[in-house]
Amino acid sequence: MCETKREYAANYRKPPLHTRFKKGQSGNPRGRPKKNLPALLVAALNEPVFVTIDGERRKITKREAVITQLVNESAGANLRATKMLIDDEGHRKEDRCRTAAGAAPVRAGRRGGDQRRRGANPGSLAARNPGDECR
Repeated sequence: MCETKREYAANYRKPPLHTRFKKGQSGNPRGRPKKNLPALLVAALNEPVFVTIDGERRKITKREAVITQLVNESAGANLRATKMLIDDEGHRKEDRCRTAAGAAPVRAGRRGGDQRRRGANPGSLAARNPGDECR
């Protein structure tokens, strides 16, 4: 054969030999990445759903639908739903109080840094807001 001519023609469904997979080697060795549970939950809760509220059809997320159902069940004297709401509010209150008591905030804003530089007393959130329940 001529040196310039290949041993075979690289055509449709016949890639060149140097680009083919080696024997015993997979084309995707690690496989498709698996989704983790929090990502799946967020994706499922953000899906839209159509609901009828007061005879009007509306498009809301599943997250909103779940919260609306939970609040309505709680208002209808469902003790389990009421306990879930109270527990959720308790966790939120603990988080607010922990942040106000001096725990480092997740993201410090520019304004907070300016106030510290000016010598303002950071104090607790309860001291700045007397009506707050974190005392």
